[in-house]
Amino acid sequence: MSECDVTQIRIRGNLIGIVGLNRVMGAMVFEYAGQSDEAIGREMIRRLAAKNYIPRSAEDRYVVALVREFRRFLGEPVEEEPLSGIRVLVLGPGCARCGRLEMDVRDVMSEMKMPGEIIHVTDLSEIGKYGVMGMPGLIINEKVVSAGTTPEKYRIRRWMEEAARRSDEDDH
Repeated sequence: MSECDVTQIRIRGNLIGIVGLNRVMGAMVFEYAGQSDEAIGREMIRRLAAKNYIPRSAEDRYVVALVREFRRFLGEPVEEEPLSGIRVLVLGPGCARCGRLEMDVRDVMSEMKMPGEIIHVTDLSEIGKYGVMGMPGLIINEKVVSAGTTPEKYRIRRWMEEAARRSDEDDH
């Protein structure tokens, strides 16, 4: 793994790129696996600060997010940070159909004025974690809605509306 590897983690609803996160977690596994969350988080901050800007005012939020990533790295169950808006994953190696699906999703979200994020996952090992065999794949708020096809915009719109309704119901 390269020193320049960047891993995105969610901190207070925002995706933040962290340089060298996987390297640091790998180096900490044996010594810190049984430590407290506070000890793990502070040590991760110390090790990552050389290559990452971590605002002092946000250190506590970084600690929570970094500990969550470390626990996930260890294979432990973790509670995901709550989403704000819709989170869409387009799964595919970057082919024309995958690119079209991503653009269609952007268009629909723009037309609906729907807040959220779109992440295009191109790494095959990462795609495999979602259990989607056909590409392109489309996941909305952690639910696989399409695999192996490029759905029409009206279907994407319907899935977005359903996801927004479920999100609203979860908030109440």
